[in-house]
Amino acid sequence: MASRTNQRVLLGCVLLCAAALPCADSSRLSAAESQPQPSVAVANFPIASAARLAGDGKQTRFILDIDQTVTFRAVTLADPYRVVVDVPQVNFQLPAGTGSGGRGLVKAFRYGLVMPGGSRIVFDLTGPAKITNSYVVDAANGQPARLVVELEEVDRAAFVPSPAPEHRPELRPAIAEAPPAAVPATATPDAAQQKADGRPVVVIDPGHGGIDNGTQSSGESEKNLVLAFGLALRDRLEKAGKYRVVMTRDDDTFIPLNDRTKIARNLKAALFVSIHADALPRAEGDAQGATIYTLSDKASDAEAQRLADAENRADAIAGFNLAEEPTDVADILIDLTQRETRTFSNRFARLLMGEMKSTVRMHKHPLKSAGFRVLKAPDVPSVLVEIGYVSNKGDLEHLVSEGWRSRAVGSMAQAIDGFLTKRMATAGSSN
Repeated sequence: MASRTNQRVLLGCVLLCAAALPCADSSRLSAAESQPQPSVAVANFPIASAARLAGDGKQTRFILDIDQTVTFRAVTLADPYRVVVDVPQVNFQLPAGTGSGGRGLVKAFRYGLVMPGGSRIVFDLTGPAKITNSYVVDAANGQPARLVVELEEVDRAAFVPSPAPEHRPELRPAIAEAPPAAVPATATPDAAQQKADGRPVVVIDPGHGGIDNGTQSSGESEKNLVLAFGLALRDRLEKAGKYRVVMTRDDDTFIPLNDRTKIARNLKAALFVSIHADALPRAEGDAQGATIYTLSDKASDAEAQRLADAENRADAIAGFNLAEEPTDVADILIDLTQRETRTFSNRFARLLMGEMKSTVRMHKHPLKSAGFRVLKAPDVPSVLVEIGYVSNKGDLEHLVSEGWRSRAVGSMAQAIDGFLTKRMATAGSSN
């Protein structure tokens, strides 16, 4: 009895410590918490219609055709060598496959949203280079406006990376200065109203988004597939009315990994479910079926480790490694809380597998574990569900099927309800 009392006291200390941690990007947390978020007319944003590379391994030029001039900021990064260009939010209407191939000093480039009101283009370089010129050309003589970035090869000794983003608060002046690209402020729910709600909070986390496409196959992008699934799951849970459902993203926006976790912690969520759809490298054969991952210090197998490594690089894909070290809270308290949380996470994973296997094809080893950063909230039971492999033809057919999605969402909602109903009953009886 005394042991249980001590454990509750320690758990209370952990929660107090957690409440004292600085919250990341409160504006994003507020926006993510409010459902639904207001939509912003795409027509308000500049439209990029074409992008191309010219030049060779000594000098390379990037040209982006855009329907209006924009302000921008370009920086260089090392290890690996990259160029990052920040612009106000842009509606990229580029042909499929744009950026997947390179030329000259550029191996490949990617583009998309990194925050509401802000887009980014990231160039992966073949080696060290410097920006010799960057400018925007006004539309003239029937030609569109153009954003141009010119690169020149340098040796490593001559390479000068731009200051790290944390030391460059002026890095995105273009975003702050762009009135047409401003996202309307979302009204934050009143704190008393939130408390009065009283329902357990379920956080649904569609992986990737914005500049981070995730895996892609046959013209389908993981970020879009998992968003559609996450929205369908939200709608199913909200229809029952028993839970307050919060999405980490409900549109094509990039959310850093730590912010996804902090959304759940900030809301004291009862459950965090991250949705993904993996692809297996061609050299590794063909895998199929849904897989449910929980957090562990050591991966359950090599495939789980590979997937965790890939997912944990999501922030770097956006151009800057946005990872931040966890604040130093008493390790023993965190450990005690995390042990209990992992027990609940594993319990939910088993229940979810039991529900899904009757309606969804499962992986031959459906329960796995690895060190996913997005699952590391010490006080929120969390799982990552790979709903299928976009690299498998049969799985991909399921992933784009509304009928399959409805059945899969139904089984997942059933598992969530079963888990939380039992947990609430247990919590009620112990009070």
